[in-house]
Amino acid sequence: MTMEQPSFLPLSIKEAHRLGIDRPDFLIVTGDAYVDHPSFAAALLGRVLWDAGFSVGIISQPDWRTDRDLLTFGPPELGILVAPGNVDSMVNHYTANLKRRNRDVYTAGGHPGKRPDRAAIVYTDRLHAVFPGVPVILGGIEASLRRFAHYDYWSDRVRQSILADAPADLLVFGMGERQVVEIGERLAAGEAAGEIRNIPGTAYRVAINEWKRQIDENIVTIPDFQQVSGDKREYARAFALHYQEQDPFRGRSVAQVHPKTVVIQNPPARPLSTSGLDHLYELPYTRAAHPASREPVPALEPVKFSVTSHRGCFGECAFCALTHHQGRIIQSRSVESLEREVRRIAKLPGFSGVITDVGGPTANMWGARCSRWETAGTCPDRHCSPACGGLVLSHQAQMELLAKLREVPGVRWVFIGSGIRFDLVMADPAPYLEELCRHHVSGHLKVAPEHVSERVLELMNKPDRAVFDRFRARFSAIGSSGKKKQYLLPYFMSGHPGCTIEDMIELAEYIRDHRLYTEQVQDFTPTPMSPSTCMYYTGINPFTMKEVHIPRGREKKIQRAILHYREPANRALVEEGLRGAGREDLIGPGADCLIPGTAKIRRSTSKTAKK
Repeated sequence: MTMEQPSFLPLSIKEAHRLGIDRPDFLIVTGDAYVDHPSFAAALLGRVLWDAGFSVGIISQPDWRTDRDLLTFGPPELGILVAPGNVDSMVNHYTANLKRRNRDVYTAGGHPGKRPDRAAIVYTDRLHAVFPGVPVILGGIEASLRRFAHYDYWSDRVRQSILADAPADLLVFGMGERQVVEIGERLAAGEAAGEIRNIPGTAYRVAINEWKRQIDENIVTIPDFQQVSGDKREYARAFALHYQEQDPFRGRSVAQVHPKTVVIQNPPARPLSTSGLDHLYELPYTRAAHPASREPVPALEPVKFSVTSHRGCFGECAFCALTHHQGRIIQSRSVESLEREVRRIAKLPGFSGVITDVGGPTANMWGARCSRWETAGTCPDRHCSPACGGLVLSHQAQMELLAKLREVPGVRWVFIGSGIRFDLVMADPAPYLEELCRHHVSGHLKVAPEHVSERVLELMNKPDRAVFDRFRARFSAIGSSGKKKQYLLPYFMSGHPGCTIEDMIELAEYIRDHRLYTEQVQDFTPTPMSPSTCMYYTGINPFTMKEVHIPRGREKKIQRAILHYREPANRALVEEGLRGAGREDLIGPGADCLIPGTAKIRRSTSKTAKK
């Protein structure tokens, strides 16, 4: 039974009482400030449950050192959902150099310290103690990408599945709308949480003795925790095995034995239909922080007037875990739904006429489709690419969509802020790039070549350098013929597995020769469940089982410095790297030199330079 949606989901028992609720069906505990925007998991899942007829109370950023905040509503009728935050708490708290961040953009005012490290485990432990017997369902990106034994960069060791560490009854992975509604319906029907073991997109645990009695040949059993934590080749093999089962149509259940329990992952949830996705994003979000937030929430500002057009990404970049979370199948919203949403946004207070983004993980994958996706899923033996005849791209359709959105009364600009895949642009004869530059780029167009070394690009699963060269030339020709100056903003990465100092010098020379900006750069951070993280920990490519060079320690710092060779503070490290690579020709006053050569090399680093 659908209930009328409130302006905001209640943050207190007083707000719940005003809505006629004495005891919510569900509590959602989140490590973020409560922002009623579909980009925030607590708001989206809360609205979905409310739409399905369940009442919800939000507990935002509780003090985990006491019970007070957790007892705000008392025990719920059905269960507690733990959604620790839009970003993994360890990524949120630490830089790639493991330095503590002094700002949390998902907290009002950006103040740090409002959530604990490893928030998923901490919250679940506390809730289990405070509400014994109440089902606790763990979800969000932090849990989703830690559902198997995984390398943890912050402790530099392999940790157990989060289900072996956190006392949750179920784990929801991926985008959880289907799962939480079915869980709610089954709990409401009287089913015990421990008996709910067959919902796609969930994982659960069983006792070792039970597993031994009921071993199922249809479940893929990957190397156990003892094996993967003690043998890097076994870790790589386990990763490749469960990576192959992350398709909602052909994927099988996967089991991994731990010392005290067995974790079993069901196949991923089926993608939402276009109508289902339309309905989800047209729920009445206020697109504002709850009035209890006395300061702005920084993470809201860039997305407040943005629109999600689709989900999924078939790019499969090795350093991205999206394949394990949203999947490779593109799920697109309808033109009519997107137009309705923009019309609603145009009437909101504070709207200045600018839609900051219409996109998803990759903006120009909206409308892409394949004849296999609806019945057979993605191909198990190949990547989706423009070279595949089964993949249908729709840049022309997206151009027509954007043109319609520009015509909405009150809208002055519709920008693409989420980045595009340049290889898809170059494979399509439609004048998409020209249209983008004319109407939808606010001075800077974001693309992510990441590197230029062919060996590194192959490990990253990124397009060839030649494709980016053609794209860059085309963009330059468009920019020189237009009235306004536009810039290409490429994302580059240092320290990726397989990358050497020589590769970074090649990238630095490319940046120099083409006068590219290097503001958008990233030092590779190993995050759970990505192929690149598996390579970083094991030194092995899990799909070929071949050894891969891994930059660590001093070399990783030198690589990052080379990417920022223009910064005077980096000159000592850059010079060390250049001399160690035998590239003294790039040190000096010449026009082709990267640095002037005034830095002194510390004696303690001479071994690194020689190596």
